[in-house]
Amino acid sequence: MRVLVIGSGGREHALAWRLRQSPGVTELLAAPGNYGTAQLGTNLPVSETDLDGIVAAAVSHAVDLAVVGPEVPLALGLADRLAGAGIAVFGPSQAAARLESSKSFARDIMDAAGVPGPNYRVFDDPDAALDYIDSDAANRPLVVKADGLAAGKGVAMCATPDDARAAVQACMEQGIFGAAGTTIVVEDWIRGQEVSVFGFTDGVNLSAVAAATDYKRAGDGDTGPNTGGMGSYGPPHFWNDALAEQIRRDFMLPVIAEMGRRGCPYRGALYCGLMLTDAGPRVLEFNCRFGDPETQVIMPQLLTDPAAVMRACANGSLDDAPPVEWSARPTVGVVLASGGYPGPYDTGYPVSGLDWADDAAATETGGSLVFYAGINADADHRPVTAGGRVLCAVGCGASVAEARRLAYRRIDGISFTGAYCRRDIAELPALAPR
Repeated sequence: MRVLVIGSGGREHALAWRLRQSPGVTELLAAPGNYGTAQLGTNLPVSETDLDGIVAAAVSHAVDLAVVGPEVPLALGLADRLAGAGIAVFGPSQAAARLESSKSFARDIMDAAGVPGPNYRVFDDPDAALDYIDSDAANRPLVVKADGLAAGKGVAMCATPDDARAAVQACMEQGIFGAAGTTIVVEDWIRGQEVSVFGFTDGVNLSAVAAATDYKRAGDGDTGPNTGGMGSYGPPHFWNDALAEQIRRDFMLPVIAEMGRRGCPYRGALYCGLMLTDAGPRVLEFNCRFGDPETQVIMPQLLTDPAAVMRACANGSLDDAPPVEWSARPTVGVVLASGGYPGPYDTGYPVSGLDWADDAAATETGGSLVFYAGINADADHRPVTAGGRVLCAVGCGASVAEARRLAYRRIDGISFTGAYCRRDIAELPALAPR
């Protein structure tokens, strides 16, 4: 089977790494890929948003399965284009990808499916939004979300009405997120333990699910600005089989069924972001792909052949595929970032310490892996920084503490100018409701 992985980040390196272990995969391609995917197969010089170029490459290379990593090409309709060219694709259609590309659409789906989330209002008029914030009904902490895709930056946690007014004005009047912020969703700020849950679906059936906890803020103790994610670990210390089945049965399957009823069946990876509150689980968001950096944590836990499962999802035959099984062995991922990220940062710095042999059997024996994100090769084929989140070191151990030790040991062996990381990823006593 020839497999094409679309995307260029750490998530795509982790997907490619796990797919390369599939016995049925004879050739692995990545578009555009990165320094890590180039070591597993062949990178193609095609942007992930160049839909024509990706379809042409998939056809010319006789690809049997395309795996779309990021949300933007899915929102642009890449899965539809690939399917139209006869390529099996793991990833939802443009219509189904609205579950992530439109937060108001997602909340409408959740309401119809009976899936609970925070109280919310949708606005496309800034004056109406500001009037709501000034009303007694909204005299509490709020979350203001740009309706469309905003590169993970379209969510403002607003402790005061002044914060909420500023967020509305930034989105709707100043246009900092462009068209993505012309409509907004204003939600109650709910508190509890946050968790990301992932499963494979063919539009009807849903696999067993995996869970991970993500760390969004740049600094220890959840301080500093929001980032794309500074680390993750799983399974979370509070996770158990009963909770996994509850989320799968009562939160994810009803949304899949509602999408089918509306004529836009959802096929691919389904990401459910939840807050575990005192009143029970509440959905914060659905995403139309695996998370980043959660994928770097859960791919080493996937025991089932991913190529077989992904192709079954693409073909609508997940119930005929091998059952998805996840290892309970803890994994901890720590992101090493460029100085200044998520603000301005410089690139092109040499990266040292990457020659430590990866342990491909880390899920069973304990060890560490490195998944590359913002790394390219220079003219002399040496690794240099090329992004904000440069890499993710993953430790796999018999306990969270052991996996954490292995991840940080690996991080401490890698260096480049300006490198920084959080030092409290998976530090269980530091975990607190958000």
